[in-house]
Amino acid sequence: MNLSDLYIQKKIQDGDIVEFERLFKKYYSPLCHRADKILRDMDAAEDVVQEFFYHFWKNRESMQLKLSLNAYLYQAVRNNALHHLRYLAVRKNYAEQVAGGFNTTMPVHAHEEAELNDLGNLVDATLERMPRRCSRIFRMNRFEGLKYREIAMILSVSVKTVEAEMGKALQIFRKSLKDYNREGAS
Repeated sequence: MNLSDLYIQKKIQDGDIVEFERLFKKYYSPLCHRADKILRDMDAAEDVVQEFFYHFWKNRESMQLKLSLNAYLYQAVRNNALHHLRYLAVRKNYAEQVAGGFNTTMPVHAHEEAELNDLGNLVDATLERMPRRCSRIFRMNRFEGLKYREIAMILSVSVKTVEAEMGKALQIFRKSLKDYNREGAS
């Protein structure tokens, strides 16, 4: 990373909004075009870039760039655009399942449906109790299908941090499910 990148990173980490706006104005349009090449939807591309810059500013204090600033920006927007495509695919798949009535050959009994609802509520409640970053990392990995490396890049944290947060999340889920199994057995 060159000195100019280090200077810009330091200024932004220190909360220099003018430097951040300068960076935003310089890269917004090229990053939108980069995302549009992946998404083939300029509105979605702009959303992806705006969301990236929002998180970039929000997480500026913990930002640790290992690449040049230019490379980091393009790589992060590329990853976010690919993540958006995965999200759209999951949403489409879910909509098709709902429209098709899921698997109609497999009967669902009322008690099974109630148990699935209880389990879904338990998962939601457990995620709400987790520290915010821990919950977010778990959702990104398990619900959105992102790899640890991708999560680390998006959140500007190390892969080890992602691994540690996932370990915490899984430990919290084990305890929560252990308690659930005891209640269900009673």
